[in-house]
Amino acid sequence: MAAVAETVVRELRAICGEDGVIADPRQLVVYECDGYMMEKNAPDAVVLPRTTQQVVDVVKLCAAHKLPVIPRGTGTSLSGAVVALDGGVILCTSRMNRILKVDYRNRRALVEAGVPNLWITDAVKARGLMFAPDPSSQPSCTIAGNIAFNAGGPHTLKYGVTTNHVLGFDLVLPNGEVVWLGSEFEGGEEVDGYDLRGVAIGSEGMFGIITRVVVRLIKAPQAFRMVLGAFHSMDDASQAVSDIIAAGIIPAAMELMDQPITRAVEEGYHVGLPMDAGAVLILELDGLEAGLDRQLRRVIEIFGKNHVRSTRPARTEEERADLWKCRKRAFGAIGRISPNFVTQDGVVPRTKLPDIMRFIYDICKKRGLGVANVAHAGDGNIHPIIFYDERVPGDVEKAYECSIEIVRKCIELGGTVTGEHGIGVEKADLMAVQFGADDLDAMKRVRRVFDPDGRCNPHKMFPGGARRLTFKPKKQAAV
Repeated sequence: MAAVAETVVRELRAICGEDGVIADPRQLVVYECDGYMMEKNAPDAVVLPRTTQQVVDVVKLCAAHKLPVIPRGTGTSLSGAVVALDGGVILCTSRMNRILKVDYRNRRALVEAGVPNLWITDAVKARGLMFAPDPSSQPSCTIAGNIAFNAGGPHTLKYGVTTNHVLGFDLVLPNGEVVWLGSEFEGGEEVDGYDLRGVAIGSEGMFGIITRVVVRLIKAPQAFRMVLGAFHSMDDASQAVSDIIAAGIIPAAMELMDQPITRAVEEGYHVGLPMDAGAVLILELDGLEAGLDRQLRRVIEIFGKNHVRSTRPARTEEERADLWKCRKRAFGAIGRISPNFVTQDGVVPRTKLPDIMRFIYDICKKRGLGVANVAHAGDGNIHPIIFYDERVPGDVEKAYECSIEIVRKCIELGGTVTGEHGIGVEKADLMAVQFGADDLDAMKRVRRVFDPDGRCNPHKMFPGGARRLTFKPKKQAAV
């Protein structure tokens, strides 16, 4: 072990206990990547603290030895943001998973960093409350990870992303100092001065390690209406999305699935999806019972104007749950199609959905790769899933090139480099396509305020900082 001496491992064990440190190379393989599997490198050690004080002690020890520290939750991130590119210590907060306090009157909860997203809603739903952000990895992704990437989910359209539902959190800086950003658990909704809470949300673990979080709880909707529309083509379904918003209807969610992913889900789970439809749109309305039926009729009317083949309203709560399973199981169904895949999450204006979908199909066909698409259609947040086989020479390179060209096209169409998966290693070089040199310099200067030495999750987000480990893709012309 070159970067982390055995004496340091002993000190880490003194802090976190024998079962709180992983240093065996055979076990470290588990931590060599996150959900983005194109970049892999094992850390020198992994620590699993249970308290804020243990996090502080580990961070101070790493600072003394000038070791990189890489914050990590459950590893569901999809941009290589928790890869230890130069080794170092991964600090995993998954054991810090307690819901500490719930204030029902003021609709807020104090939770530890490693609490899975869904646990929060499960803890308060009996009182008619919920935590709104709902990434597809909701049962396993953690609240600190959601903050790191400003995660969204299907219900982002109506309820907003993570930053809209996090009031404050404590942050262990790379020197071991603990600061609180935002509103305290007993405090008000707003604080004086700069919104450092907002600055740190989306910083991908480069400012420090989150250990406790105050989340906002909202009242659960009184009623729901949900419908599945099967369309002849992605163009028809995409146009229906734009027309619904233009009609003044704001659904809780609008999820788009193309034929390849619909077929994979149906063959895997047998939920009654039409496998021959060009696209499927899953739409949910929520709110007060009065008026929802009228909105649903209007939605179905708009579906009809866009050549819908069939509609399938959910008549019961069980049918509604089944429709959501169709969407949430999409990524799990890919294993039936391809041994490997990479997922993008660029964003385009809603009116450009047909354009980006056509581009995705064309670019993947050109390189001989399969692709399936799901999308948070109401936000224009696309998730093309590109298939490849890492055992086939050249497949990894082709998949990467497709992925990057898709994001470049999103920017060209007036969109952005990421909607919720973050930048990480994967899209670091693309930041220079969307942002100018002055913008990037300002971001780096903010980062240095929190981490002057650049030891906290190094080589992420900024162009030139992420060295490729798996392969060297060809350089592409700028947009």
